[in-house]
Amino acid sequence: MSMFRRTIGVVAPLALFSLGACGDTQTDSVQVGYRGTGMEQNYDHGDLKAKFAQVKLPTPLPPAGESPPGPLPWQNVQVLNDISVAEFNRTMVAMSTWVAGTGNCAYCHNIANFASDTLPTGKPLYTKLVARRMLQMTRQINGQYSQHVKNTGVTCYTCHMGKPLPNGLWFYSSQTDYLRHYLDRDGARVVSQSMAPTNMNRSSVKQTEWTYALMISQSKSLGVNCTYCHNTRQFASWTQAPPARVTAYHGILMLRDVNQNYLSPLQPVYPSVRLGVQGDAPKAQCVTCHNGNYKPLYGAQMVKDYPALWGRADWNGVPFKGLTPTVDTTSTAAPVSPAAAPVPAVKRSSARTVPTPSAASGAAGNLNAPK
Repeated sequence: MSMFRRTIGVVAPLALFSLGACGDTQTDSVQVGYRGTGMEQNYDHGDLKAKFAQVKLPTPLPPAGESPPGPLPWQNVQVLNDISVAEFNRTMVAMSTWVAGTGNCAYCHNIANFASDTLPTGKPLYTKLVARRMLQMTRQINGQYSQHVKNTGVTCYTCHMGKPLPNGLWFYSSQTDYLRHYLDRDGARVVSQSMAPTNMNRSSVKQTEWTYALMISQSKSLGVNCTYCHNTRQFASWTQAPPARVTAYHGILMLRDVNQNYLSPLQPVYPSVRLGVQGDAPKAQCVTCHNGNYKPLYGAQMVKDYPALWGRADWNGVPFKGLTPTVDTTSTAAPVSPAAAPVPAVKRSSARTVPTPSAASGAAGNLNAPK
């Protein structure tokens, strides 16, 4: 094995940059699957340094301390009503910087009446209505999708990065049809086990093109190649795939939840300038959070400094001594675990189902295995 080639099991994001003395032309090969299978990722130091230098993380605001939650002195607080006044204030200040980029409260609020959901002219204050729903979405992601976001979590900055509109938003069009996999389409699959098409085997050249477009978009979104999630000797097999494939699968479930229940329903709230040519609301895909990185913001755990966004009582197994976020008691629905996250009904064939990875792992090449 060449002295310039190293095969290792796990590489922490920042560890790659501690080797700068070796030169920017050095490449690390990181083993992501079984030995001898060629399942690896090659990381170029110079390229990673350039990308990492573009990530500007805002400095965390001073902690609010251990003051008890509420009651808050303001009216019409519908989401962050289970935190202290100090925590509420610092969260609002942080959000204004993460999204508006200037710390401008007027981006989401009627300055003359902060409790109002309308402008002084009486028109709906859509930015506030959207931000309220995004807070609920962020808590849902951090609290219910740990099988995808792990202990990194997300904040508003993960997607917005200091600007009002995140990258990678998409709308209905023939060019984005494959992205409906993240909204209302069934599992992506092109492996055929018989010649004649049936309701259980509808693989076609067009579906192959659609699936490959989806896979290529995921690869570019994370800045990785196919072997990050697949064993190329058997793409359809779950048992031969790296663990990252299961993580990616839960990311797809998360995106379907986000697009179905949080983003698409905001269509009546947005002004026409924020809608697509067919009148639909903006929706998210992998690149919206990842922005070309295998981990959003290279794994920076911003959310650990903002307990109002956790949606759960601890972080990294260490209980937070000040705030214990409460569960929304106004909802009668039971919490949805990642494995049971809502999957859109199959529209192209009602006979097909989308099993969980554990159910699909028993048979290599299972036509119904989710991507």
